[in-house]
Amino acid sequence: MDLTIRKNGTIPFTKGDPRFFTGNVIIEQVHDSEEPSRVTSAIVTFEPGARTNWHYHPLGQLLIVIYGTGLIQTWGNPPRKIKAGDVIWTPPNVKHWHGATATTGMTHIAIQEKLNGKTAEWLEKVSDKEYEEAQSASE
Repeated sequence: MDLTIRKNGTIPFTKGDPRFFTGNVIIEQVHDSEEPSRVTSAIVTFEPGARTNWHYHPLGQLLIVIYGTGLIQTWGNPPRKIKAGDVIWTPPNVKHWHGATATTGMTHIAIQEKLNGKTAEWLEKVSDKEYEEAQSASE
């Protein structure tokens, strides 16, 4: 087997599914491995105010923020502001959400592994009230 090179401009992108995201989100699926590898990765762009639902990853997730400013929050903990250049590791099975601030977009590279074919377990939406409280707490 040889290298696989996906040329710039050939990676398809989709809008974030409203069942899992609030607001405008664009996902570029950079890599979706085949067995025996489990690694997947995507470039995810959140417009201001956009965010994920609460969710967790069975094998954890690595985020590399490459543009803008965003927020991330784990269940039961205060939100944290994240900026371009930050690298965030969320351990396996930790309930969390992430997205842009209300006034600034944010793009990150997301890297995670599949367990039994799934990279995430999607949960309830982050309510507008929760999001507004996160905005206030992170300032």
